[in-house]
Amino acid sequence: MTEPTPMIRIEGGAFRMGSDEFYADETPVHERTVDAFELDVHPVTNEQFAAFVEATGYVTVAERPLDPIDFPGVDPTDLVPGGLVFTPTSGPVDLREWRQWWRWGAGASWRHPFGPEASVDALVDRPAHPVVQVSFEDATAYAEWAGKRLPTEAEFEFAARGGLDGARFAWGGEEFPDGRLMVNRWQGSFPYRNTGAEGWAGTSPVMTFPANGYGLFDVTGNVWEWTTDFYTARHNPPGVEAVDAERRPNLLAAASAEPGSRIPRRVLKGGSHLCSPDYCLRYRPAARSPQADDSATTHIGFRCARDV
Repeated sequence: MTEPTPMIRIEGGAFRMGSDEFYADETPVHERTVDAFELDVHPVTNEQFAAFVEATGYVTVAERPLDPIDFPGVDPTDLVPGGLVFTPTSGPVDLREWRQWWRWGAGASWRHPFGPEASVDALVDRPAHPVVQVSFEDATAYAEWAGKRLPTEAEFEFAARGGLDGARFAWGGEEFPDGRLMVNRWQGSFPYRNTGAEGWAGTSPVMTFPANGYGLFDVTGNVWEWTTDFYTARHNPPGVEAVDAERRPNLLAAASAEPGSRIPRRVLKGGSHLCSPDYCLRYRPAARSPQADDSATTHIGFRCARDV
């Protein structure tokens, strides 16, 4: 029987959330307080997600038929379930156009993250790697089955900081303490040459890299992780009047994946193995990214939290 992920009690408290060093959506830095909670030591693995699927018969969003109503003008025969698959380019490209390294992977799913024709079987080949190609709905379903929930953005950031309030990275202020690589992030020139983090050009087994001060692994790097918060273009500190973002009257309103879309976006935290300093310096506790609820990709996973 697959063992559930161990959890660590995080006592909670006040901390400075956000950063004013890098990206606008991480601002403003403000004080936030979280209550005590428990958090999984590492992201949910392929082996653990497989146990959930076997026990419940759950079918992920990436595996479900696509509704032609949601894709007007598209030939129904072209509507093949799947997810986004990262594909390295052959050389340097304009980094402002992400579509050059992302493609639609027909048939891609948690079990076959790069598509059914690819050689990777996540359960057989990567049982201890974080599960990917999971949407917000999939992550929520797993959490409920496990008797847990997904963390909030504030909980995740507080935990990722490991007690180092205001530090740039989850382990402190220096990216390479004593010359050591502390996180699974892109090595080389993005998006065409990746020499691998400790030999892993892609996801790595959970707990490969050092834990933070709370004993949590992979809170930055490896895979982005779902939180329950709707994404906003900047932080909305408690007690501060909301400002306009994307013409929404209230920053707490759900943001859409695209103009006119009905699909809300959630906050992802932690960065991933695709984060590169020359493109995406987001393998930091303060970093955040928007993602549509129904998205499934090769670099998004999750971990669970629980009230205490």
